[in-house]
Amino acid sequence: MKILIINTHLTYAGWSEGKLNLTFMNVAKAFFEERGHQVAETFVERGYAPEAEVHKHVAADLVILQTPVNWFSAPWIYKKYVDEVFNVGLTTKSLLEGDGRTRQDPSRQYGTGGKMQGKKFMISATWNAPRETFDNPNSTLYVGKGTADLFLHITSNYKFMGYDIRPDFGVFDIYKSPDITRAIEDYRLHLEKHCL
Repeated sequence: MKILIINTHLTYAGWSEGKLNLTFMNVAKAFFEERGHQVAETFVERGYAPEAEVHKHVAADLVILQTPVNWFSAPWIYKKYVDEVFNVGLTTKSLLEGDGRTRQDPSRQYGTGGKMQGKKFMISATWNAPRETFDNPNSTLYVGKGTADLFLHITSNYKFMGYDIRPDFGVFDIYKSPDITRAIEDYRLHLEKHCL
């Protein structure tokens, strides 16, 4: 199996250096390489060539987005990455061909033009928010919504291209009550269950 891991960390000197997201990226890389799989990496902050990223997506069986959650989403550089890479994938018809609808067949639904069927996409995220604030109807902020709800704008891009969306993984409460050792073990179990 071929895996692409995309690291969207954006450095804020003295506050957010990217060590935690790199740790979880390396955990995933080691997990797959130990099982004989090939892993490609992209560090969005370091720069990329959109055409090369399209080729990485086409080659990969599984794409993992490793991201911090900044202001309830991935850092802005990830949106730029998506706009540039996926637009190349659309114009070259490598990732998708239109939105799926045709005038000849009105039964075809919007979002069915993707060419990435059989491939998987997963988000691994680091959160300041505590785990108990999600899927909790008494939560002031999320009012019962889960992490999958908050990531819908990201996963929809991949579903639009035909990917099977795997359950996301989160490392929570990273500033006030982190348990990184436990989170690493939980991540390995998550990868085993949802990605192999």
